Amino acid sequence: MRLLLISNSTNPGETYLDYPKKHIQTFLEKEGNIREVLFVPYAAVTFSHDAYVDKVGQRFDEFGVKVRGIHRESDPVAAVRAAQAIVVGGGNTFRLLKYVRESGIVNAVREKVGNGTPYVGWSAGSNMACPTICTTNDMPIVEPDSFEAFNLIPFQINPHYLDAHPQGHAGETREQRIEEYIAANPGRYVAGLREGCIFLFEDGKLSLIGDKPVRVFKNGQKPVEVNAGEDFGFLFTS
Repeated sequence: MRLLLISNSTNPGETYLDYPKKHIQTFLEKEGNIREVLFVPYAAVTFSHDAYVDKVGQRFDEFGVKVRGIHRESDPVAAVRAAQAIVVGGGNTFRLLKYVRESGIVNAVREKVGNGTPYVGWSAGSNMACPTICTTNDMPIVEPDSFEAFNLIPFQINPHYLDAHPQGHAGETREQRIEEYIAANPGRYVAGLREGCIFLFEDGKLSLIGDKPVRVFKNGQKPVEVNAGEDFGFLFTS
């Protein structure tokens, strides 16, 4: 299984997919023959799926890879099974999951990626690699029939993880929200993936790309900071 799970698509002051572009290119080129990816644009809400495909396609064109939108397929499951690689974009995670589940591709993606087809996701697309989407930051603007996602990894990711508690803000911090999740789900780790950072899983090993540590949460334990180059294998234990 090969996964590239990106916290965010765009850093401040940069163009769309600028910082992760080289990592996506290297990740796909390692397969040697990928010329087209199947893109899941269902997280788009305020713009069309076609517009999302075009936006991502412009960036992927820079390294010679065509982007094909799954929403245009008459048989989404067959499209997943034929895909050279699967890419899932960010946006609203609840909208993404609802459309994914209604299209019937959950098991097909799980099987396809489990058998070695590369998977790239950013933001909501990274949440979709987890057992559930319950550690998303998004509002539930629509209601999927379940919170269960692709379950490619056994731990949860919180993309865009922030340490900040803005002055004058009386609500919960991101850490407090995650602490609520692990209290309700004591057997599961949550990895707070800060912006500009990427999880890479290949050759049976999880590694971190980026210059910020991951903040890891588990019920009954103090949060820990894990840096690039350190061992993330414990995230695959319960």
